[in-house]
Amino acid sequence: MKLVTWNINSVRIRLDHVRQLVETANPDVICFQETKVRDELFPLLDLQALGFEHIHFAGEKSYNGVAILSKIPFEETTALSWCGREDKRHVSVRLAGGVELHNFYIPAGGDEPDADVNPKFAHKLQFLDEMTDWVAQSYQEGTRRIMVGDFNIAPLETDVWDHKKLKNIITHTAVEIDRLDRLQAAGQWLDAMRMHILPDEKCFTWWSYRARDWRAANKGRRLDHVWVSPALKDGVKSCEVLLDLRGLEKPSDHAPVMVEIDI
Repeated sequence: MKLVTWNINSVRIRLDHVRQLVETANPDVICFQETKVRDELFPLLDLQALGFEHIHFAGEKSYNGVAILSKIPFEETTALSWCGREDKRHVSVRLAGGVELHNFYIPAGGDEPDADVNPKFAHKLQFLDEMTDWVAQSYQEGTRRIMVGDFNIAPLETDVWDHKKLKNIITHTAVEIDRLDRLQAAGQWLDAMRMHILPDEKCFTWWSYRARDWRAANKGRRLDHVWVSPALKDGVKSCEVLLDLRGLEKPSDHAPVMVEIDI
């Protein structure tokens, strides 16, 4: 299975970019974050025409929104709410054959890394805590699970362009990384990307729109992740950040990540 996760930053605006992804990478499953569209306006027919007959989505006007597109049939679909909000940050499916796939868009957290003065940062930490509790309660040894999405955290020093300059900047603070580590430990999750892009190698999936030449500056962060349960460890065959999609005209600020997994 070729699985792509991509913060698309408006699926309707970037339908042509999705078509190019399908033509060049031929994924079996695509997980979108930030679809930014109400469910009744979701471009269902356009995406089904690209070969994804099975689609599960949850969205809202202008913000957030997540979707799973699949050529593989679903056996079950869910969409959970977090932190007492209905802000469309999670959908999941059980693929035919029993693999559980979760797609998350974790809150960005604003600009000030202090939960006492920044409600957005407090929301992010609460979201991560609730995810950790949910994973711990639902974990079963031997279950084949995949969790992907825009986690809005770059945990490793090599996940950011400059660790010293960014260690007090939201996405790379110690408190966020600690929360992400707890979440990972709760489900014994394995970082599928870092199985093939070694931890001492720089790896980025997001570049700010502020950089006129993002490739040359390369001031990126790895905010997008693919995690697998131990039962799928040996199935992870490859990983690639699809940089060419970030270089299109009027792109998302995220590049898609594609992982090939033998399920």
